[in-house]
Amino acid sequence: MQAALNAITEAARAGSGNLLEKAVEAARARASLGEISDAMEKVFGRHKAVIRAISGVYSSEFGEGEEIVKVRQMADEFEQREGRRPRILVAKLGQDGHDRGAKVIATAFADLGFDVDIGALFQTPEEVARQAVENDVHVVGMSSLAAGHKTLLPQLIAELKKLDREDIMVVIGGVIPAQDYEYLKANGAAAIFGPGTVIPVAAQKVIAELNERLAA
Repeated sequence: MQAALNAITEAARAGSGNLLEKAVEAARARASLGEISDAMEKVFGRHKAVIRAISGVYSSEFGEGEEIVKVRQMADEFEQREGRRPRILVAKLGQDGHDRGAKVIATAFADLGFDVDIGALFQTPEEVARQAVENDVHVVGMSSLAAGHKTLLPQLIAELKKLDREDIMVVIGGVIPAQDYEYLKANGAAAIFGPGTVIPVAAQKVIAELNERLAA
Protein backbone atom coordinates (compact mmCIF):
# COMPACT_ATOMS: atom_id res chain seq x y z
CA MET A 1 0.00 0.00 0.00
CA GLN A 2 2.81 2.42 0.90
CA ALA A 3 4.51 1.72 -2.42
CA ALA A 4 1.28 2.54 -4.25
CA LEU A 5 0.97 5.81 -2.30
CA ASN A 6 4.60 6.68 -3.04
CA ALA A 7 3.89 6.07 -6.73
CA ILE A 8 1.10 8.67 -6.58
CA THR A 9 3.42 11.24 -4.97
CA GLU A 10 6.15 10.59 -7.52
CA ALA A 11 3.73 10.86 -10.45
CA ALA A 12 2.42 14.15 -9.08
CA ARG A 13 5.97 15.46 -8.64
CA ALA A 14 7.09 14.36 -12.12
CA GLY A 15 3.90 15.54 -13.81
CA SER A 16 3.65 12.27 -15.70
CA GLY A 17 1.50 9.17 -15.46
CA ASN A 18 -2.21 8.82 -14.78
CA LEU A 19 -3.03 9.92 -11.22
CA LEU A 20 -6.51 8.41 -11.31
CA GLU A 21 -5.11 5.04 -12.37
CA LYS A 22 -2.52 5.18 -9.56
CA ALA A 23 -5.19 6.21 -7.05
CA VAL A 24 -7.28 3.17 -8.03
CA GLU A 25 -4.21 0.94 -7.59
CA ALA A 26 -3.65 2.43 -4.12
CA ALA A 27 -7.32 1.88 -3.22
CA ARG A 28 -7.02 -1.76 -4.32
CA ALA A 29 -4.04 -1.99 -1.95
CA ARG A 30 -6.42 -0.78 0.82
CA ALA A 31 -5.34 2.86 0.98
CA SER A 32 -8.02 5.21 2.27
CA LEU A 33 -9.27 8.28 0.39
CA GLY A 34 -7.50 10.47 2.97
CA GLU A 35 -4.20 8.66 2.44
CA ILE A 36 -4.52 8.98 -1.34
CA SER A 37 -5.29 12.71 -0.98
CA ASP A 38 -2.33 13.17 1.37
CA ALA A 39 -0.02 11.52 -1.17
CA MET A 40 -0.98 14.18 -3.73
CA GLU A 41 -1.09 17.02 -1.21
CA LYS A 42 2.64 16.55 -0.55
CA VAL A 43 3.23 17.96 -4.03
CA PHE A 44 0.16 20.05 -4.85
CA GLY A 45 -0.66 21.48 -1.43
CA ARG A 46 -4.27 21.83 -0.34
CA HIS A 47 -6.88 23.84 -2.22
CA LYS A 48 -8.32 26.72 -0.21
CA ALA A 49 -11.58 28.11 -1.50
CA VAL A 50 -12.15 31.84 -1.15
CA ILE A 51 -15.30 32.18 0.92
CA ARG A 52 -17.37 35.33 0.53
CA ALA A 53 -20.60 36.36 2.17
CA ILE A 54 -22.74 39.04 0.53
CA SER A 55 -24.55 41.28 2.98
CA GLY A 56 -28.12 42.40 2.48
CA VAL A 57 -29.33 39.32 0.58
CA TYR A 58 -31.22 37.74 3.46
CA SER A 59 -32.82 40.93 4.74
CA SER A 60 -33.89 42.07 1.26
CA GLU A 61 -35.69 38.75 0.73
CA PHE A 62 -37.38 38.53 4.13
CA GLY A 63 -37.99 42.21 4.80
CA GLU A 64 -38.88 43.48 8.26
CA GLY A 65 -40.77 40.51 9.69
CA GLU A 66 -41.52 40.43 13.40
CA GLU A 67 -38.84 37.83 14.20
CA ILE A 68 -36.21 39.76 12.23
CA VAL A 69 -37.01 43.04 13.98
CA LYS A 70 -36.86 41.26 17.33
CA VAL A 71 -33.42 39.71 16.76
CA ARG A 72 -31.98 43.01 15.50
CA GLN A 73 -33.26 44.71 18.63
CA MET A 74 -31.66 41.97 20.76
CA ALA A 75 -28.34 42.46 18.90
CA ASP A 76 -28.53 46.24 19.47
CA GLU A 77 -29.20 45.76 23.19
CA PHE A 78 -26.31 43.30 23.38
CA GLU A 79 -23.99 45.89 21.82
CA GLN A 80 -25.12 48.59 24.26
CA ARG A 81 -24.49 46.27 27.20
CA GLU A 82 -21.25 44.56 26.05
CA GLY A 83 -19.68 47.34 23.99
CA ARG A 84 -19.67 45.33 20.75
CA ARG A 85 -22.03 43.28 18.64
CA PRO A 86 -22.42 39.52 19.16
CA ARG A 87 -19.64 37.90 17.13
CA ILE A 88 -19.96 34.42 15.62
CA LEU A 89 -17.50 32.22 13.73
CA VAL A 90 -19.33 30.03 11.23
CA ALA A 91 -17.08 27.00 10.85
CA LYS A 92 -17.06 23.93 8.62
CA LEU A 93 -15.41 20.99 10.33
CA GLY A 94 -14.23 17.70 8.88
CA GLN A 95 -14.31 16.43 5.32
CA ASP A 96 -17.64 17.91 4.24
CA GLY A 97 -16.82 19.92 1.12
CA HIS A 98 -20.09 21.86 0.84
CA ASP A 99 -20.30 25.38 2.24
CA ARG A 100 -23.55 26.71 0.77
CA GLY A 101 -25.45 26.24 4.02
CA ALA A 102 -22.69 27.89 6.04
CA LYS A 103 -22.72 30.86 3.64
CA VAL A 104 -26.49 31.23 4.01
CA ILE A 105 -26.18 31.21 7.81
CA ALA A 106 -23.25 33.65 7.75
CA THR A 107 -25.06 36.06 5.44
CA ALA A 108 -28.28 35.85 7.42
CA PHE A 109 -26.61 36.36 10.81
CA ALA A 110 -24.70 39.38 9.44
CA ASP A 111 -27.98 40.88 8.21
CA LEU A 112 -29.54 40.21 11.62
CA GLY A 113 -26.96 42.27 13.48
CA PHE A 114 -24.09 39.88 14.23
CA ASP A 115 -20.44 40.38 13.40
CA VAL A 116 -19.59 37.27 11.39
CA ASP A 117 -16.35 35.43 10.62
CA ILE A 118 -16.33 32.49 8.22
CA GLY A 119 -13.87 29.61 8.56
CA ALA A 120 -12.30 27.78 5.63
CA LEU A 121 -13.47 24.38 4.41
CA PHE A 122 -11.96 21.20 5.90
CA GLN A 123 -10.84 22.82 9.15
CA THR A 124 -9.73 20.75 12.12
CA PRO A 125 -11.11 21.40 15.63
CA GLU A 126 -7.70 22.82 16.58
CA GLU A 127 -7.76 25.30 13.66
CA VAL A 128 -11.33 26.42 14.44
CA ALA A 129 -10.56 26.89 18.14
CA ARG A 130 -7.47 28.94 17.31
CA GLN A 131 -9.40 31.14 14.85
CA ALA A 132 -12.21 31.62 17.38
CA VAL A 133 -9.73 32.78 20.05
CA GLU A 134 -7.73 35.00 17.67
CA ASN A 135 -10.93 36.70 16.46
CA ASP A 136 -12.31 36.87 20.02
CA VAL A 137 -15.74 35.59 19.04
CA HIS A 138 -18.59 34.98 21.46
CA VAL A 139 -19.90 31.94 19.60
CA VAL A 140 -18.70 29.21 17.24
CA GLY A 141 -21.46 27.94 14.95
CA MET A 142 -20.12 24.64 13.66
CA SER A 143 -21.58 22.74 10.78
CA SER A 144 -20.81 19.18 9.76
CA LEU A 145 -22.89 17.27 7.25
CA ALA A 146 -20.48 14.34 7.00
CA ALA A 147 -21.73 12.55 10.15
CA GLY A 148 -18.68 13.69 12.12
CA HIS A 149 -20.55 15.73 14.72
CA LYS A 150 -20.24 13.25 17.62
CA THR A 151 -16.45 13.23 17.17
CA LEU A 152 -15.78 16.81 16.10
CA LEU A 153 -17.89 18.73 18.61
CA PRO A 154 -16.23 17.23 21.73
CA GLN A 155 -12.82 17.77 20.08
CA LEU A 156 -13.64 21.45 19.44
CA ILE A 157 -14.78 21.92 23.05
CA ALA A 158 -11.53 20.26 24.23
CA GLU A 159 -9.40 22.53 22.01
CA LEU A 160 -11.13 25.66 23.35
CA LYS A 161 -10.50 24.40 26.87
CA LYS A 162 -6.79 23.96 26.06
CA LEU A 163 -6.70 27.63 25.03
CA ASP A 164 -8.46 28.59 28.28
CA ARG A 165 -11.49 29.88 26.37
CA GLU A 166 -14.27 27.62 27.59
CA ASP A 167 -16.39 30.77 27.72
CA ILE A 168 -16.74 30.69 23.92
CA MET A 169 -20.14 29.16 23.27
CA VAL A 170 -20.48 26.37 20.70
CA VAL A 171 -23.68 25.75 18.74
CA ILE A 172 -24.08 23.18 16.01
CA GLY A 173 -26.27 22.96 12.93
CA GLY A 174 -26.81 20.60 10.04
CA VAL A 175 -28.32 17.22 9.32
CA ILE A 176 -28.07 15.75 12.81
CA PRO A 177 -30.20 12.77 13.91
CA ALA A 178 -32.52 13.58 16.83
CA GLN A 179 -31.09 10.67 18.83
CA ASP A 180 -27.70 12.44 18.89
CA TYR A 181 -29.01 15.66 20.46
CA GLU A 182 -28.62 14.59 24.09
CA TYR A 183 -25.08 13.35 23.46
CA LEU A 184 -24.10 16.67 21.86
CA LYS A 185 -25.67 18.71 24.68
CA ALA A 186 -23.89 16.54 27.26
CA ASN A 187 -20.62 17.22 25.45
CA GLY A 188 -20.89 20.99 25.35
CA ALA A 189 -23.33 22.05 22.60
CA ALA A 190 -25.23 25.12 23.81
CA ALA A 191 -27.85 24.73 21.06
CA ILE A 192 -28.58 22.41 18.13
CA PHE A 193 -30.24 23.55 14.92
CA GLY A 194 -31.50 20.82 12.63
CA PRO A 195 -33.12 20.94 9.18
CA GLY A 196 -36.06 23.34 8.96
CA THR A 197 -34.62 25.75 11.54
CA VAL A 198 -36.04 29.28 11.22
CA ILE A 199 -32.91 31.42 11.09
CA PRO A 200 -34.14 34.54 12.96
CA VAL A 201 -35.49 32.31 15.75
CA ALA A 202 -32.14 30.50 15.90
CA ALA A 203 -30.34 33.87 16.11
CA GLN A 204 -32.62 34.95 18.97
CA LYS A 205 -31.86 31.72 20.79
CA VAL A 206 -28.10 32.27 20.37
CA ILE A 207 -28.27 35.82 21.79
CA ALA A 208 -30.55 34.74 24.65
CA GLU A 209 -28.13 31.96 25.60
CA LEU A 210 -25.19 34.38 25.35
CA ASN A 211 -26.97 36.88 27.60
CA GLU A 212 -27.63 34.17 30.16
CA ARG A 213 -23.98 33.07 30.18
CA LEU A 214 -22.58 36.57 30.37
CA ALA A 215 -24.90 37.46 33.24
CA ALA A 216 -23.81 34.39 35.24
